[in-house]
Amino acid sequence: MNGSATFNRLDLSAYQGRDIAVLGLGISGQSAATALQGAGARVMAWDDSSERRAAISAKGVSAVDLMGVDFKTVDALVLSPGIPHGHPHSHPMIDRARDADCQIVCDLELLTRVETDARYIGITGTNGKSTTTALIGHILSETGIANAVGGNIGAPGLDLPAMGASGVYVLELSSYQLELLPTAIFDIAILLNITPDHLDRHGGMDGYVAAKQRIFDGQRSGQTAIVGIDDAPSRGMFEGLRDGSDATLIPLSTHEACPGGIYVSEGWLIDDRNGTAQRVLELSSLETLPGAHNAQNVAAAYAASTVIAGAKHEKKQIAIIAAIRSFPGLAHRQELVGYRKSVRFVNDSKATNAEAAAHALAAYDNIIWIAGGIAKEGGIKSLRDQFGRIQHAFLIGEAADEFAETLDGQVPFDVSGDLATAVSEAAKLAGDGPATVLLAPACASFDQFPSFEARGDAFKTAVAALDGFTPQNAGGSA
Repeated sequence: MNGSATFNRLDLSAYQGRDIAVLGLGISGQSAATALQGAGARVMAWDDSSERRAAISAKGVSAVDLMGVDFKTVDALVLSPGIPHGHPHSHPMIDRARDADCQIVCDLELLTRVETDARYIGITGTNGKSTTTALIGHILSETGIANAVGGNIGAPGLDLPAMGASGVYVLELSSYQLELLPTAIFDIAILLNITPDHLDRHGGMDGYVAAKQRIFDGQRSGQTAIVGIDDAPSRGMFEGLRDGSDATLIPLSTHEACPGGIYVSEGWLIDDRNGTAQRVLELSSLETLPGAHNAQNVAAAYAASTVIAGAKHEKKQIAIIAAIRSFPGLAHRQELVGYRKSVRFVNDSKATNAEAAAHALAAYDNIIWIAGGIAKEGGIKSLRDQFGRIQHAFLIGEAADEFAETLDGQVPFDVSGDLATAVSEAAKLAGDGPATVLLAPACASFDQFPSFEARGDAFKTAVAALDGFTPQNAGGSA
């Protein structure tokens, strides 16, 4: 929860005495099962993993094989969004629930049903969801608006506090979650972008786009749809909303002027909602939000925050811009770790494929690049347009030899093997700069680390041990 006010736990008493099934006992499933059980619901929980069944039983929730349950007597099936329920197949328990006309929802749907007085901001898109969600939460907190951030980032829905009419829920929404929100309506719905992703899960591109479209369903006059228009599927969705939605529409673009919307021109964020094309923020001043992809994130967060704040008064707009400037960045996503003289160190461990690494490489010059791990299909061949920005590469993990073949003759490189060695060698080469030592692996982490988070933490630890290093939160040289 963000903001200075104190809030109570969610009131889930509406589910007291009701039969609720929970399928999938990851973080959100365990949260839902224990919260509903605590509210007096009769919870039947199941996961195909015996370890997770044992964990939920230890919390006092019955682990029940749902294949033996009569779903006609069950009020709702709370489904983990990661479990397929259509393409490429359905879990057999889901088929039984569907045949019995049992509601199938995710935990966020239950949140919206019990917290009916609060306002809701939903954020989706193929890329940029997490940064935009975190940035909106930060802006609202810095400007004194109580909020809770959750969904696909942060806390599960039923672990969030009760906000009431005074608060705002800021929810990152994956396509999987959107398919499990049959009645939720968002006061502000944001679509950043759409590129092909999870197509097997949605039966193709049309199904994926339809899942994203769900975020705008049910919006009425007085609510707001914020839509990036820089890719064809998103632009098509905007045009459809323009013809058929009663919500206020705000287009976003980092590529072109969009009258009546918010866009980027000559490095400035432009607000044209009043037809004045007002310059509001020079984007190059945002050290923790570099690059064109972050420009879109900033535009969306600015748009949503000004709508929530009713920022027609100049002081409110100034406060929002100040909050954007103070955003510390999201861990492992182009996270500015700090400086040594004129060398910046950036942790983008979340860049687990070439497309994500391309965004990071495009954001800096004089790059000393640390890359490698378990390579994805295609490796880094698609990054050739960015090679001119790279002074030198230090390669780690299983992909080192494959990446060395791609770089040979185009970018100087060394095979460092492990991350600690790569950091040490990169820092030595960088000297006093100017340079950017960038961890953007373009790979999964599992050859050397249990997660991208662990890899990013190891990078930060190694950087912090360098002589003369100054962490970002302690200041540093631009």
